[in-house]
Order: sequence, then C-alpha cells, then structure tokens
Amino acid sequence: MNERVLIVDDEREIADLIEVYLRNDGYTVYKFYNGRDALACIETTDLDLVILDVMLPDIDGFRICRKIREKYFYPVIMLTAKGEDVDKIMGLAIGADDYITKPFNPLEVAARVKTQLRRYTRYNQSQRNAARDDKWNEYDIRGLVINKDTHKCSLFGKELSLTPIEFSLLWYLCERQGTVVSSEELFENVWGEKYLNNNNTVMAHIGRLREKMNEPAKNPKFIKTVWGVGYTIEK
Repeated sequence: MNERVLIVDDEREIADLIEVYLRNDGYTVYKFYNGRDALACIETTDLDLVILDVMLPDIDGFRICRKIREKYFYPVIMLTAKGEDVDKIMGLAIGADDYITKPFNPLEVAARVKTQLRRYTRYNQSQRNAARDDKWNEYDIRGLVINKDTHKCSLFGKELSLTPIEFSLLWYLCERQGTVVSSEELFENVWGEKYLNNNNTVMAHIGRLREKMNEPAKNPKFIKTVWGVGYTIEK
C-alpha cells in the first residue's frame, strides 16, 4: 500500500490526527491547512484520494471539489461540522464520493478511506475487464453516446466529463433503457452497499448528471423521474 492521500483542513489538530492514522496504515500523506496550497498540490501531485473540509479560511471545500472534478476522478471525502442534509447533498451533487460529519472517530475516517480506495480500484479493474468481455460496449440513445471500452460519454457530439460513479449510473440506466430502475437498485449495484430509505446519494448524483447534460430538472429529455418508483431512460 502506497496510495497518496491529501488532507485539507484548517483545524490543525484534526488534520494532524487523521495524518497519524493514515500514515500508520501505510499511506503517503500530503497535508495542508488552507485551500490555496491544497489546490497547488492537486495540480502538481498524482493523488489517489482527497479528504476535504468544507469550511476553509480562504477557499471553501465545495469550490475545491468542483475544481478537482474538472480533471480528476479519484475519490473525494468531505468533512463538515454541519449535520444538515443540504450540505451533504450539495457535496455529493458536485462530485464528492462520501462525507463525514464532525466530530468523528479517526478510525472511521481510516475505514472510509480504505473503502473508497478499494471501490475505486475495483471499479477501474472491472472497467478493464468489461472492455474485454462485454458484448455491448456502446449505446447511442438519441444523441447520447456512451462507450464502455473508452469510458467516454458524449451528448450531441460534445464530450461529458463524468466521474466513475456518474458513468456507472448512466451506463446502468442505458443498459436498462425503457425500464424504471429504483434508487435502491441503482445504489446497491453502483455503490455495492445496502440501501437505506433516507439515502439521498442517488438523487444527488442524478441531479449532477442532469446538470452536466444541461437537462432541465422539471422536464428532462433523457433521465426521467418516475415519482415513487425510480428513474428511467425512455426508448
């Protein structure tokens, strides 16, 4: 294990504590107490995961997360001192993979890091295997083209920059075109975890997908909501 993890938190005691636990687990750790230095590190360092505080003295964590998602697909775990669902949903909607509310047990952070890195590694491997084994590697649905071999997606000829989770969600819906897929099914197949009724993760990521596709929330052309049931891409 030599994965590279970036910690960004202006609360030095918290950042230092997380660093100790992650270094003990064998990770290479980069640590900054402000957003400016963190962004410089992101641009110059080959990272595998970022732990990012929402409230920073110069640049807020949401803005940094958006910058990351302009170029990179590695996992982002957001730290927040607030427990409101709106902050969690916003973090997920802009591309974060997980969130942890302060105060927290540092062992939980270490466990979440392992889970996200394992999922990210497994996803990349499954994509390589799928490119060799999957009979259906591309769908073209009314100008929406998604290719599993190249892991690229375009809409009316313009390439969409999707995270691995967003790509998996869209691919799953395209594979089941014409079928309504529940949030539970999407979550358990894309994230590989048990779905909880109050889980807003799928909704947040669908919202992010629609945003990238310039889809109006009230009348989308592609990913449609069937209220009380789930989501579908119509034939």
